[in-house]
Amino acid sequence: MDRKKQALLTGLGALGLVVAGTFALTGARSVEPAPFAADPHCRRVLAQLPDELLGEERDSVEGAGAASWGGGAILLRCGVEPLTPTVNTCMNVNGTDWVLDEERAGRGGPRVLTTYGRIPSVEVALTESDQLAGDALAAVDKAVRGLPQQSKCVGLGET
Repeated sequence: MDRKKQALLTGLGALGLVVAGTFALTGARSVEPAPFAADPHCRRVLAQLPDELLGEERDSVEGAGAASWGGGAILLRCGVEPLTPTVNTCMNVNGTDWVLDEERAGRGGPRVLTTYGRIPSVEVALTESDQLAGDALAAVDKAVRGLPQQSKCVGLGET
């Protein structure tokens, strides 16, 4: 290999290490963006989220429409697929309806709660069993309640 090619390859290799090292040094948690994370409402939601949630500090996150606290113990993603009507548990927190993904919770996975009837939709995942979901939802309510509401949860007697 001639010296020019070798110098070019060495330079590219060093650049790759610098880029990888920069990413590693940021400590940012990588989160897969939700399908509609680019919705302008999501930027507003993220800007209004608290710096601390359930005693956990907010993490640095790489990924559009996402926030994390406590090293990923609590994860919020804005722009997830809106829920279709469901029989899963729905709770109203300060005027915002949230639906628990009972299947995931039943398998021992994280407790995932998703806004119902708001576009874009927001999900909050709590990985630790001692985390109080209602307290977490109340803490993010200010950021979420302004999302456009299309529908609301109804009880079986209201159908």
